[in-house]
Amino acid sequence: MKNQYIFYSKTLSQQPDTAHEIHDVLCANAAANLGYDSVLVYPEPKRGSLNTLSLFSPFQPRQPAKDFVEFYDVQDKLKVASLPMPWPIDCVGGKFTASSTIISRYYLPFQLLRHTKIVHTRDWNFVKAAVKNRIPTIYERHYFQKEKIPTGVTESPFFQIAVTQSEIIRQSLIEQGFPPEKVVWLHNGFEQSFLLRQPQEAAAWRNELLGNASQSLVVYSGALYPFKGIDILIDAAKELPQIQFVITGGKEEQVTAYQQIAKDKQVENIKFLGWVLPRQRLVSLFQAADILVHPHCSGKSANFTNPVKFFQYMASGTPIVITEIPPLMLFKEMPLAAVWCEPDNPVKLAQALKQAIEIYPRRIEGYTNNIALAKPFSWENRIDKIISYVDESFRPQLIA
Repeated sequence: MKNQYIFYSKTLSQQPDTAHEIHDVLCANAAANLGYDSVLVYPEPKRGSLNTLSLFSPFQPRQPAKDFVEFYDVQDKLKVASLPMPWPIDCVGGKFTASSTIISRYYLPFQLLRHTKIVHTRDWNFVKAAVKNRIPTIYERHYFQKEKIPTGVTESPFFQIAVTQSEIIRQSLIEQGFPPEKVVWLHNGFEQSFLLRQPQEAAAWRNELLGNASQSLVVYSGALYPFKGIDILIDAAKELPQIQFVITGGKEEQVTAYQQIAKDKQVENIKFLGWVLPRQRLVSLFQAADILVHPHCSGKSANFTNPVKFFQYMASGTPIVITEIPPLMLFKEMPLAAVWCEPDNPVKLAQALKQAIEIYPRRIEGYTNNIALAKPFSWENRIDKIISYVDESFRPQLIA
């Protein structure tokens, strides 16, 4: 019986700052947590000796390795299956030695098809191959669509739904040929682990990061790009020398560059932790903070960014300082423990942080309103909503 819910990711590198890969993993993990037979499938380059058996029987779902679990913070129900890509695949030019060709013309019809009830992917080539093989398909598209789409794919009954992150991107898909009734936008989600209280681990973070017990701790977690507001945050930290700032995330070279910027500006109350592993440790770090800060800049990138970090912050129960960018304005009327401020202004950000510390004293148990309001935005709820758009006859059966 075909019942597996296949999530296909084009790459899975386990490298910092790979939001699209993290998205793929956490979607698959959420489906597994809900009780679907969820398998995350991805190509694995094998440049050494060729294992012939792995090519003829490559689809072997298994529990992910320890380093995978620690990097992505997944639970024990998720299964993964790598598809071997031996030399010369992707090593020499040509259509027939490209991994996408091997996957769509060999692995999908001859190895995956007999197991697969539905596929869920961000890879358009995989979408086309799945529809051609009469597999119900969910497509994720998080960026603007610039090219016209062949109607034969999107109008097929096997093309079930395209999911994106904002109305502006949804409209771009419709303009380029997607049927309006087959395009929805949904927020991304947060991991269930952020709801687990970890008071001892949070206390250990405070002991490690703070110079004295009376000092306040402000934490930012996420990518280290200028449009994320990191420069604004460094300037705000200079305005508040009595507060300890901590920044997590980013590639090694980005961390080094921003450490130098902080040094050049003589900002001494800011620490860069880089990519925190195991990823599960972010949960207690968020709970250790007095304030979590979301300093995103205004501009084009702010118009369609998805508030994953915002939902993680909410789920932690820690008060938040939030910049007023379009994707977040939907939440401004919520009764959150939060202070809002205009973007691009380090002085206003510093004032908002100071105000938040004064009106929202740290609570070990967290602010329950924030936690409760976060719950509808879990990855599991997102998968439930996506499945609701799938024809009932195409939906995989729950196994647990």
